[in-house]
Amino acid sequence: MRRVLTYGTFDLLHHGHIRILKRAKALGDFLVVAISTDEFNAGKGKKSFHDYETRKEIVEAIRYVDLVIPEESWEQKLDDVKRYDIDIVAMGDDWAGSDRFDYLKDHCELVFLPRTEGISTTEIKEDLGRGGQ
Repeated sequence: MRRVLTYGTFDLLHHGHIRILKRAKALGDFLVVAISTDEFNAGKGKKSFHDYETRKEIVEAIRYVDLVIPEESWEQKLDDVKRYDIDIVAMGDDWAGSDRFDYLKDHCELVFLPRTEGISTTEIKEDLGRGGQ
């Protein structure tokens, strides 16, 4: 069984999120999704619309997802790979070349998936801030 892991905030779920989860799941048999906790987001200067428990509940309902775990720090990734017997870490290609993930190459396969063009949570939040226009 090939086990895949991905990370994200998954706030204001949209078709870009669904597509990346579908492509990540297609890389293996079991998909683990680590969702950034509210505390971790605060440390990064981010605030989600939905709290962690709500985002977790939403992502758990997606058919491609087998397990949701909390992402509480940048440093936990190697422990997650070992704890969940991960074969592949899959991330959006905006993380390619980042020291946040590249060190994992020594422990598992690292795959960067193309992001869905024309959609992002940041853009949605900006549009909503302008009254949806």
